[in-house]
Amino acid sequence: MAEAAAQAARAELDTELLDAESAGPDDVLGADGYMFCAPENLAALTGEMKAFFDRCYYPVLGRIEGRPYAQMICAGSDGHNAARQTARIATGWRLKEVQPPLIVCTHAQTPEAILAPKTIAQDDLDLCRELGAALAVGIAMGAF
Repeated sequence: MAEAAAQAARAELDTELLDAESAGPDDVLGADGYMFCAPENLAALTGEMKAFFDRCYYPVLGRIEGRPYAQMICAGSDGHNAARQTARIATGWRLKEVQPPLIVCTHAQTPEAILAPKTIAQDDLDLCRELGAALAVGIAMGAF
């Protein structure tokens, strides 16, 4: 999902795709906008994404207000709680939500399905591309 969004964004704007484990405050400060992409795990943001926000929150607080963001969540059944967590953090940073969260549901409900590699449907990947392109175009045009 993140790769699809980043690929589409690159057609419009210099775009960097970083994983949550390696991204840090300098990366957040250096960006003009953000696409937060995360899986939901046990009705919450995955630990790696939460650790990213924990690591970056205070070092950038008060320094990125008004920048645009969007988010994508991959969930087995719901995804809304993870989206709410991300939105609350973005609100604390005073970011500007430019699109409601895109939640892609894999319907993984058994232990086997949960642990299996996921394949995202082409229609969902198209939505990810559209969101990435829209965010990039808005940033490039100065609309956000």
